[in-house]
Amino acid sequence: MEAVAIPSCASDRTVLLFSPHPDDECITGVLPLRMMREAGLRIVNVPVTHGSDPARQAPRARELDQACRYLGWECIRGQSGLQPLDVEAVVRLLGQLSPEIVFLPHAEDWNSRHIATHHLVVEALGQMGPGFGCAVIETEFWGAMQDPNLMVEADAATLADLVAATSLHVGEVARNPYHLLLPAWMQDNVRRGGELVGGQGNVTPGFSFATLYRLRAWRDGGFHTVLDEGLVIPAGVLQEVYPWKS
Repeated sequence: MEAVAIPSCASDRTVLLFSPHPDDECITGVLPLRMMREAGLRIVNVPVTHGSDPARQAPRARELDQACRYLGWECIRGQSGLQPLDVEAVVRLLGQLSPEIVFLPHAEDWNSRHIATHHLVVEALGQMGPGFGCAVIETEFWGAMQDPNLMVEADAATLADLVAATSLHVGEVARNPYHLLLPAWMQDNVRRGGELVGGQGNVTPGFSFATLYRLRAWRDGGFHTVLDEGLVIPAGVLQEVYPWKS
């Protein structure tokens, strides 16, 4: 593996982010960033691809390294360098790093690479054998989930850091300044999540920015329910409401 590592902590509790493209780690990064800062977990980003444009792949890899350094995360690429990961590579990573938590896009995240990343990681999980288990947290961006069960607040400092990190993907934001739209997207997540996660008819939480996720457990070769109802995680309380804590 090729690694670009700025260790965030001495923790052996590892979180793997399987990102379809460079920049997805920042866009959906509220919960991983809070896991590092509030719970001391080690965050390792794994780019599944470096985009489809060969001319942009090496620059995107450099931009990704800068963004991960800014956030204090590690970044690991497969043995094939800038080529897309395959199932065998993901199985090796899961076996070598024994993650406590795995992030991946949900199965209907519209973009073909996001959908393919979901199925790639799930297939690899299925090859890990009955003794392997972890929490699995699905992300959304291009296509909204119908049934998220986590709404995670981004306070002003967290949001500012994610906007700044996303802006380091210079070539991408030059063609589409989506880093500037992250606050608006997260505001709409609060509107949606207030009822999708909090329950229909519930009062919207008193914060402005959030990201939605779906948490399940992977064990015995399949997915299992972790939460009986949706969970809202305001800033600063991650340790107190940590449902996936081992």
